[in-house]
Amino acid sequence: MKYLILSSLFFITGALTAQQEILPQEVQIYTATLPLAEDVRQGAMVYGYDTSNNLVVLREGKNNQICIADDPRKEGISVACYSKKLEPFMSRGRELLAEGKTEMEKREIRQKESEAGTLQLPDAPSMMYVLSGMEDNYNRNSGELTDGNLRYVIYIPYATTESTGLPDRPHAPGMPWLMDPGTHRAHIMVTPPSQ
Repeated sequence: MKYLILSSLFFITGALTAQQEILPQEVQIYTATLPLAEDVRQGAMVYGYDTSNNLVVLREGKNNQICIADDPRKEGISVACYSKKLEPFMSRGRELLAEGKTEMEKREIRQKESEAGTLQLPDAPSMMYVLSGMEDNYNRNSGELTDGNLRYVIYIPYATTESTGLPDRPHAPGMPWLMDPGTHRAHIMVTPPSQ
């Protein structure tokens, strides 16, 4: 019985360690840029994780895209790339998260700051791509992800269902819809059905 318990603990500890392993920079960069078209990937700025699990710049950018590598502390694989116009909004969200703010607190603070004009929001629709998948489908050596799901998010601050003609919830799989209408974080969601 003692052997069985020790074996189980060893297995669980090993699984947690593997999930939190910080991957080499080149692998993080490769995976982080997967949501983008191939001809755009090389010029994107990339944030990733250092050996202390801190989010740092892994590569400076040469175009208008910023990508975030997968957080090794979270289950599954999830990377995102977005327009530079969204960086003040995204950066402020990361700052508030680092301060220990909850998701609702982040929303309230950014809402107040955007209304006060101290938080710059995009002045035109701005795109974000989010690619997610399962650990089992991820090659930690090459950075390849198979059977991933790509969703599209178009930020359009303060847009409403009336101004866009979009519904506030999807009525069919994969259709565009407006999330958080009328707020600073209003965005069009397009989530193609999983394969």
